[in-house]
Amino acid sequence: MRLSPTLKKIAEQLNVSISTVSRALKDHPDISAETKRKVNELAALIEYDPNPYAVNLRMHNNKEFAIVVPSLSNFFYHSFISSIEEDARLHGYSVFIYRSSNDPQIELEILKSCRLKRVSGVFISITTETKDISPFTKLDGYGIPVIFFDKVPGSELCNKICVGDEHAAFLAALEILKKGIKNVLGIFGDLNMSITQARFQKFKEVLVEGNQKIKLKTVHAISSEEAEQVALTAIDDFKGEYFAIFCMSDEILAGVMKAVQRKNLKVLKDVGIISISDGMIPKLFYPEITYAETSGFKLGKLALNRMMRCIAGSSFAQTIVDESRLIEGGSI
Repeated sequence: MRLSPTLKKIAEQLNVSISTVSRALKDHPDISAETKRKVNELAALIEYDPNPYAVNLRMHNNKEFAIVVPSLSNFFYHSFISSIEEDARLHGYSVFIYRSSNDPQIELEILKSCRLKRVSGVFISITTETKDISPFTKLDGYGIPVIFFDKVPGSELCNKICVGDEHAAFLAALEILKKGIKNVLGIFGDLNMSITQARFQKFKEVLVEGNQKIKLKTVHAISSEEAEQVALTAIDDFKGEYFAIFCMSDEILAGVMKAVQRKNLKVLKDVGIISISDGMIPKLFYPEITYAETSGFKLGKLALNRMMRCIAGSSFAQTIVDESRLIEGGSI
């Protein structure tokens, strides 16, 4: 019968203690060369391989990061995940991806799984319904740092890596003012989210202060499908006049472009489009969409760097912001 590849089996075959086998495999100086030779030869014969999961559980660190996102259909999240994976590998860590489906209950179940697995750290973009951050702060008590990104809580008592929400909204509003557009439809996400609040307030502030005669209509949507529907309704309010649509995110932009096509509107001739985006969705259209860039890849670099500092012992909460830049297409 084939030997089960365990330390106990090696110890029994060689008539030594399990601790002796363990130290021999680690080349401990207290173990004789002859014993090391016998242990290593038998270990190779029975194909013994140390269980890294069990070892890491004893060390309270399994060298794995968890990334939790509401959806995997968002290019911003794909860019963020790619960036984390790329840098985590250099530090000897692997990455697990979890999808919360924008459901706070699923999010809590994922957090429990991360705690039981004793992951090294969690990167999370919270759901639109997440209000209580105590389940996240409790992870710190288990030695598991949490880095919030993109959709983050309003609390200052946590580590947050954010895009320059206000700056991105400022750049988009400024571009509309420069073009002299008098009619504007702004489509934003869930107002309960800090990311939406920041973009909404800054966009409205810049437009109103820049030109008090601007006709600004704002609506909200929490999905691409909902953005399409609210856009279809809101477009009718402009009664054939030229207007610009500001999209708060890639998800909203995708829905808006479907609405524009369904209404048979021509970009630049009938409507101008400007968005906040990671950069992929705007390039799918002609003319390409002008957008204020929010890079998931750059955010991932910042988040991984902050995570490694937390693992090294940094205990204070920090909010890091990656500023935006305007990428001109031909849509406004």
